[in-house]
Amino acid sequence: MSVSTVHQFQIIINMASQKVLMVTGAFKGFGLEIVKAALAAGDRVVATVRSGADNLFTALGKPAALTVVTMDVTNEEQVKEAVTTALEKAGKIDVLINNAGYGILAGIEEAADHEVKKQYDTNVFGLLNVLRSVLPSMRQKRSGHVINISSLFGYDSVIGWGIYGSTKFAVEGISKALAKEVAPFGIKVTALAPGLFTTDFLGKGSYQESVNKIDDYADTIGQVRQVPEQLHGQQPGDPLKLAQVVIKIAHTEHPPLHLPVGTDAVEMLRNNAAAMLEETARWITVAVSTDHVVKK
Repeated sequence: MSVSTVHQFQIIINMASQKVLMVTGAFKGFGLEIVKAALAAGDRVVATVRSGADNLFTALGKPAALTVVTMDVTNEEQVKEAVTTALEKAGKIDVLINNAGYGILAGIEEAADHEVKKQYDTNVFGLLNVLRSVLPSMRQKRSGHVINISSLFGYDSVIGWGIYGSTKFAVEGISKALAKEVAPFGIKVTALAPGLFTTDFLGKGSYQESVNKIDDYADTIGQVRQVPEQLHGQQPGDPLKLAQVVIKIAHTEHPPLHLPVGTDAVEMLRNNAAAMLEETARWITVAVSTDHVVKK
């Protein structure tokens, strides 16, 4: 990270007090870059990883402002213990960044029940586990900010990523309702939806594929299965810049509820919204024909 970037972060921090950020899924990818950016900005960070806590702490230079705890978001008891540890070490959690997650490449018909449940356990139920453990402390101090990492696939579904995308649709919906529920307590919520970035998300071993593959889908899903290898490392988004955006949002007094990040994410949102409005307009007579007749 450049000196100028660090200086920009310091300006942000000077505009508001140092914050304590809790970042899930911090071992690599977005999570790791967000941790680095937060530390460079002068924030205190609680980073959670499923394993390798000591390795991460050492790799980052053992900074005093960093606490690394072991936490599997799918294990509710472990989440409670990790949050308790975070509060004991840091005293508070100002910003929760729900980043832990992964994707499964599978056709809707191809994905087995246990594969779908595993995807939801991490991306949705795991996120909820963390929320339930962190929100009480935020309500108590009547302030806080939840940043849920969604995806451009939470705006529109695409071939092969429908199961994964559905979990991100859930994150968007959860975030929108949560924002209304916690607003009276001074807590903000942001659903941040990245486009495609040069992280390891599309790397072998990072995403999963369904065991079942149906030949009839060779020209659709089969073609999509070739994309990760072709696209990996060529994605348009810079994860370092995304991390900077997250830190900026974390220190913004009035953060957005929904924020697509990356040109591709913005375009997907625009195109999907336009397509839905256009289709609704074509079917508007049918769409509004089902109300009870109001007697005059």
